[in-house]
Amino acid sequence: MGTRFASDRGLTTRMVVTMFLLGLLYVVFIGVLIVLGVRALSVLVIAGGLLFVQYFLSDRIALFAMHGREVSPQEAPELHGMIDRLCALADMPKPRVAIADSDVPNAFATGRNQKKAVVCVTTGILRRLEPQELEGVLSHELSHVAHRDVAVMTIASFLGIVAGLMTRFALYAGLGGRRNGNQGGVPVGLIILLVSVIVYAISFLLTRALSRYRELAADRAGALLTQRPSALASALVKITGDMARIPTQDLREAAPFNAFYFAPAAAPGQTLANLFSTHPPLERRLAQLSDISRQLGRG
Repeated sequence: MGTRFASDRGLTTRMVVTMFLLGLLYVVFIGVLIVLGVRALSVLVIAGGLLFVQYFLSDRIALFAMHGREVSPQEAPELHGMIDRLCALADMPKPRVAIADSDVPNAFATGRNQKKAVVCVTTGILRRLEPQELEGVLSHELSHVAHRDVAVMTIASFLGIVAGLMTRFALYAGLGGRRNGNQGGVPVGLIILLVSVIVYAISFLLTRALSRYRELAADRAGALLTQRPSALASALVKITGDMARIPTQDLREAAPFNAFYFAPAAAPGQTLANLFSTHPPLERRLAQLSDISRQLGRG
């Protein structure tokens, strides 16, 4: 289902490569478990069931976890009006609209496809942003839906959970055994633990790299759709600056969902190294928007 959002071959390529590498990684992981004598089939059935639930109910799970609720046009007429205009401009189906009662200024999109998508904003972002700034943020989130990277990130993030589940099961089942069945062999549990750590580390880095690029892609597509990159840049600066004023407890509560947020829930200077971050540095995002402004001939 095509839209008027600018296509991004780089994003598409990265999504395909990331999913291929993660799939290959987990095939190797399962193979190792089978060689070691672990009954991986039981774990796979459980993990497959959880993935099914995660994929098909991701929108409901995300709203519940982030304290969001769907709102009608009567409850939030201005917000619905903005999304109506953007969806008409992008020629895409209108997603469901939700608001999360949180002072953390942020927004996110979730759902396995355009028909099942939901865009949620916090009460904090509604209070802080001007209409044009909020429109830029909403355009950014709608581009995630249009590019289908929301579904890819849902699956990619879940694979790390699968690794942890398999590790726990394998350790319980085989921690006491040894590779050669005698006292001189290497403990099976130790081998499984080492392999699992490696698998998790690689999958973590792959999903983080994809997450950073998809945010740049969404900034670019959103700015080109609205033709106002300066408004999106202003929203980024305002939101990032206001994070320092948010209580630490609220930031910690929101942090587990950073990969899906418009901006990471962390105060300036408290983010992890770029290699482990879910978002590119603010300076890089602003530089890209500045370049788009020059290309469009407006500030």
